[in-house]
This record gives sequence, C-alpha cells and structure tokens, in this order.
Amino acid sequence: MIEIEIPGFKKLQLKYLVMDYNGTLAIDGKLIEGVENRLYALADHLEIHVITADTFGLVKTYLENFPIQLKIITSTEQGKQKWQYVRQLGSGQVVAIGNGRNDRLMLKEAKLGIATIQAEGAAMETIQSADIVVNHINDALDLLREKLRLTATLRD
Repeated sequence: MIEIEIPGFKKLQLKYLVMDYNGTLAIDGKLIEGVENRLYALADHLEIHVITADTFGLVKTYLENFPIQLKIITSTEQGKQKWQYVRQLGSGQVVAIGNGRNDRLMLKEAKLGIATIQAEGAAMETIQSADIVVNHINDALDLLREKLRLTATLRD
C-alpha cells in the first residue's frame, strides 16, 4: 500500500494500480523501455492490474512474467468495462493510468487518475478526467515511487 496525505487535496491510501496497455505501457503493442523495472519495484507496494482490449495482440507476450493481474476486455464499451473494473476493486484505493478516450471513466472513478500523453497522444476527455497529466509512463510510475512528487504537484 502507498499512503500519503496531500495538503489541500486528499489522503491517499492506494492498494491497486490499474493501467491501460496500448498507448500507456506500450507503443504499437511493444512495452516501453524502463517500464519493466518500475513495475517490479511498485509490485512490492501495489497490486498491479492491466486492463486492455489488446489492440495489437501482444500484451501476453510482453507481460507474461510480470507480477500483475491481466484483464483483456471486449472491443465494445471499453470505457464502461474499465470503469466497472475500478469500481469492483474499490475506487477509493485505486490509482489509474491511461491515455485513450476509453480510459476517461476509469481515471475519473479512481482515487487518483493519471493521464499519459506519449507517442499516441491523449484524448482531451481523458486529460480532463485526470488529477495529473504527464508526458511519459515512466514519469507516472516514478510519481508513485517518489511520493513527495505527488505532494508537490497536487498540494494547495
């Protein structure tokens, strides 16, 4: 668990990390460099979940040995499926990371929502649903590893 009280924002007690795969952890289906080590480090503190429609069909190839829960969803109503997944885990203990329009509901539902931009860009609705926007997934994962960065960004 990651616990941090951010003045003027929220007290975070995060148990779950829920992320999109394509556009967030991967570009064109291939895991982004630097993600692997960060996920292993965070696995000691958070239960990691990846939820994806697996557009490129490569998620199992790249994540098969990771300490994660993998959920492959159908191609219809993806936003709703991701939202329901976060709710089932317990929204108040979830940090969610994504970039696509189908991630907007899960970021809004989570206790902490982080949007990434990267090579695919990010849907404006998703950016507006996030608490934080970063340029790169490694920056997002590092925010969770270096908690004072969260405080610096979100405090009032």
